Amino acid sequence: MKFGKEFAAQMVPEWQQAYMDYNMLKNILKDILRYRLQRIPPSPAAAAPASGGGGGGLKRKMTMYRAFSGLTRRYSNLRSGGEQEQTILVNRAASDGDGDGERSSERYETMFLMASDEGGEYEIVYFKRLDDEFNKANSFYRAKVQEVMAEADALTRQTNALIAFRLRVENPGRYHQGFLTSSLSPSTTTTTTSYNTPDLLPTPRRRLDPSQSSTSGRAGPMPNRKSSARDMGVIQEVELSSEGSLRETTKEISVIEVDETHNHRSGPEKKPHNKSSKPAPLEVLNHVKINVALETPRSTIKGMLMDSKCKELSFSKEELRKAEEQLKRAFVEFYHKLRLLKSYSFMNLLAFSKIMKKYDKITSRSASRSYLNMVDNSYLGSSDEVTRLLERVEATFIKHFSNSNRRKGMNTLKPTARRERHMTTFLLGFAAGCSIALLVALNLIVRTRNIYNKAGSKVYMNTMFQLYSLFGFVVLHMLTYAANIYFWRRYRVNYPFIFGFKQGTELGYREVFLLSTSLAVLALAGVLANLDMEMDKKTGNYNTQSELVPLGLVAIVLVITFCPFNIIYRSSRIFLLRCVYHCICAPLYKVTLPDFFLADQLTSQVQAIRSLEFYICYYGWENFKRREDNCSTYPVYKMFYFTVAVIPYWARFLQCIRCMFEEKDAEQGYNGLKYLATITAVVMRTAYEIHKGFHWKTMAGISSILATIINIYWDIVLDWGLLQKNSKNRWLRDKLLVSHKSVYYAAMVLNILLRFAWLQSVLGFQVSFLHINALLATFSCLEIIRRGIWNFFRLENEHLNNVGKFRAFKSVPLPFNYDTDDEKDE
Repeated sequence: MKFGKEFAAQMVPEWQQAYMDYNMLKNILKDILRYRLQRIPPSPAAAAPASGGGGGGLKRKMTMYRAFSGLTRRYSNLRSGGEQEQTILVNRAASDGDGDGERSSERYETMFLMASDEGGEYEIVYFKRLDDEFNKANSFYRAKVQEVMAEADALTRQTNALIAFRLRVENPGRYHQGFLTSSLSPSTTTTTTSYNTPDLLPTPRRRLDPSQSSTSGRAGPMPNRKSSARDMGVIQEVELSSEGSLRETTKEISVIEVDETHNHRSGPEKKPHNKSSKPAPLEVLNHVKINVALETPRSTIKGMLMDSKCKELSFSKEELRKAEEQLKRAFVEFYHKLRLLKSYSFMNLLAFSKIMKKYDKITSRSASRSYLNMVDNSYLGSSDEVTRLLERVEATFIKHFSNSNRRKGMNTLKPTARRERHMTTFLLGFAAGCSIALLVALNLIVRTRNIYNKAGSKVYMNTMFQLYSLFGFVVLHMLTYAANIYFWRRYRVNYPFIFGFKQGTELGYREVFLLSTSLAVLALAGVLANLDMEMDKKTGNYNTQSELVPLGLVAIVLVITFCPFNIIYRSSRIFLLRCVYHCICAPLYKVTLPDFFLADQLTSQVQAIRSLEFYICYYGWENFKRREDNCSTYPVYKMFYFTVAVIPYWARFLQCIRCMFEEKDAEQGYNGLKYLATITAVVMRTAYEIHKGFHWKTMAGISSILATIINIYWDIVLDWGLLQKNSKNRWLRDKLLVSHKSVYYAAMVLNILLRFAWLQSVLGFQVSFLHINALLATFSCLEIIRRGIWNFFRLENEHLNNVGKFRAFKSVPLPFNYDTDDEKDE
């Protein structure tokens, strides 16, 4: 793979604009090469081999050793005389506020010294663009490092509070008024008894003289290691010193360290800096409260009754467990952020190295060394804060959240990516082939036996077709979702991050295709089993066992979905069930993108939800024994026929209302009105379907047309971000992932046509060769297809919004709130 493709594949999708534009610089180099080939004649040395018969062999021998730069030197572009002719001069541009040790505003400019050469203007443009790209990457990296340093300080304070909180909860009898009881003598001056709280900020430190430390350490009796570990749960910690060496400390004895900056200020006389100046661990609890995250029904109700979003510590084990889980998630997300930053720095440094190597090769100059020296000395090339933070986070997480089990801790911090298996592809192909064969067999049986013209065909369409159509809707929706995943991956839409999937657990399009085709095989086999049933001549009843096949299929699907064992993609099933539960309990749960995205999917599955209602009626009232459809005569069924169609829209409406009040966003209120208009249209159409009449038809038509127009506008303008007047892409948006603009225009037209398709229930549109239930199923399938198209462009727009804001991480709520934070907020 060429470096350009590898570079694009390794990019953080949301940071694409912050990376060096390798392709643009490569195109400029191509222009330079094209100019030199047209204007500058080849040198005699290069033209000589063409005349000789053995030149080809010599050229091949020479290319075997060309461009090797050695194992320790990056480049070897030396001239024959052993001296390099200076090509460029790189300067650090002066800026306001620039001083010693402050590089927050550094910029670099390159002066090309060969501008008088032929074609020099192209090279001037190249170095100008190169400087712009480097300054962009350098500034972005510095800003992100400053963010993670501030976040590291916040996590340090949170961990200090957690350790004190853990001490207070697990050993309440050993502490009194926030002080730790110890067997150390009061005369001890250089050691402090405390839980060794972690400091994630990689500040420069050095140790005192070992003899002083050991002598001072004997001032008081050392506590018994075994008893201390038993009473306080003490474990050894392996820490990284500033020189990168390892040192072992225990929680109850703090190693005395001296800040180099403090020693520098104090002059030649170096006095030991005692860490006892820090507050005792439990004193931290006097300054913190528990943050109340309004993410569950209970916390939401409490938050509505309480004015403050914080509460006093109760020192319960449940509260400790929740705090540990929150802080654990925060550490995992922070570690992921550090890894992406390290990858960003590495890939940009490699890209600058590659592009300068290409420049030297094309121009036969030796500018690489000077420029790359500047790159190595810049903040992007010389900063090691991220690497040191990674080491400190690993040590802290392994000690405090993995019980010093390194393997367990690293598996949590760096989960393995899901591997593509050949068995999945084989099973996918097998299931797809079986489903196609069953479809062909079903079509042949229907035609050869002329089932449509038999007396029981209408009864079959009124009963069994409604039962099996449920599986058809689900399979089609899964197929569209698999297609969405395929195209999201192809156009580098970071859908795992948008949905919040845990790394290594997200399903690929092959897995979703496999699940959908497997379900299709089960459903089609059930259809064939029921299709050839005959009446029992004695009782007049159908074969009960055959009638229970659809119910058995539903039972199998439900058992697999709710199976607690770690089989058949358990993490994805739990994620789906959690989102469904959040939709049902809206607005009591905090609204996230997966929740409202699923609610939108359910709005396209109204007919499938009504099929579930028919299952309950058909088997609950024992209509299956005679294959009769008497459900429409039951008042309870009619009432729920209205209700189940409204549930998805109502859940989405409640989610919008919560977002409006929680985020103070008026747009969410307008979105809620859109769903309210849709609810009105659904109720009117359902009423017309049951009661008929011109009055109901008029109201259903008006409400449906109004709701359709509103939904079309919201889909195209707000959900997809299209139809922007001032866009450089006419009537689209500035940023497009699909290169062919016609795809967007076609999608808009299809969305409009398919949105109006549901008006057939009001207009009374019928086809002579299709049963009414088959016609309804057809339009429901069209709505599912429309939803699949909507899904791709909706997530594309969400991804581009993340790219525009460089938003590559989820915000994780922290468990503790310091009083100082409240004062700052005020």
